[in-house]
Amino acid sequence: MADFTVALSDPESGKTYQLDVDGQDANRFMGKELGEEVDGSAVGLSGYTLELTGGSDKAGRPMRDDVRGTALKELLLEGGTGYNPSREGERKRVTVRGREVSDETRQLNASIVGRGSESVEDLLGGDDDE
Repeated sequence: MADFTVALSDPESGKTYQLDVDGQDANRFMGKELGEEVDGSAVGLSGYTLELTGGSDKAGRPMRDDVRGTALKELLLEGGTGYNPSREGERKRVTVRGREVSDETRQLNASIVGRGSESVEDLLGGDDDE
């Protein structure tokens, strides 16, 4: 059964929350692709809508939105997700994961795009003492 961490960013407050998801809640993310929207109730945010923005697999390989499916693929990259060149014109062959969420996914990045009536801090139990 799938279980992973969702790094949820709140663009309004600038905060990021790490939430562990497993069981039936994790299944709501299965088969979704980067860029798709998901109901926020899977992470305890009823009434909210989340957009999947990125992620990585169990080995730390990044998910790329230009690779279809869930499989691993070796790409010759000049930059972007998965590779940051140190000089101009540098390229490197990098193994990346496809854009679809699968059992191999370990972390998902998501952003809030639709808000509910309650605040995020109230629903997630914001215990920040800052």
